[in-house]
Amino acid sequence: MNVQASSPLHTARPRGPAATRGRVRALGLTLAVGAAALLAGCSTTPPVATTTPPPATASSGNFFALEGEHQTQEMVLFALGLLDTGYRFGGRNPEAGLDCSGMVAYIVENISGRKLPHNAAQIADRTRPIDVDALRPGDLVFFNTLKRRHSHMGIYIGDGRFVHAPSSRGRVRVERLDNRYFAQRIDGARSLLATN
Repeated sequence: MNVQASSPLHTARPRGPAATRGRVRALGLTLAVGAAALLAGCSTTPPVATTTPPPATASSGNFFALEGEHQTQEMVLFALGLLDTGYRFGGRNPEAGLDCSGMVAYIVENISGRKLPHNAAQIADRTRPIDVDALRPGDLVFFNTLKRRHSHMGIYIGDGRFVHAPSSRGRVRVERLDNRYFAQRIDGARSLLATN
């Protein structure tokens, strides 16, 4: 008696070249479906959580703000650490070079994990205006250097001085607010704190 044939658990498998081709096709189909599923899973990018604040304007009162004064102090130290970094128009990191708004955006992102735009006028629109006389270390100063408001900016470090990335002489450096060139062109100050 053939035990295999009578066993309810055993199913007869077709044999021969046609059966082999059928199994190869089935295996190929299984691999193709699996590969497609794997590729589909890799090709979808999970949504990235962003911490960029919604646009704020002077009229909305919803300004970009750091957590507290400890972060504005970090801004000053970070800015001083970038002295002599090369200038590059559109530059947003020290390795490639920095421009004025790129320097500020780079520092803010590194100390807070949040992003500011890479444009001085847009940063001015999203930050809280203060009087120039009320500047404190870590505040932002803006200048009209290209016959338009807020075309240049820097980080105030105290004692009438600020750090900026100028295109002339091409290095991040410290300047005085009472410097003849900048004193005539200052056109605003902003705070990155909710309140002073």
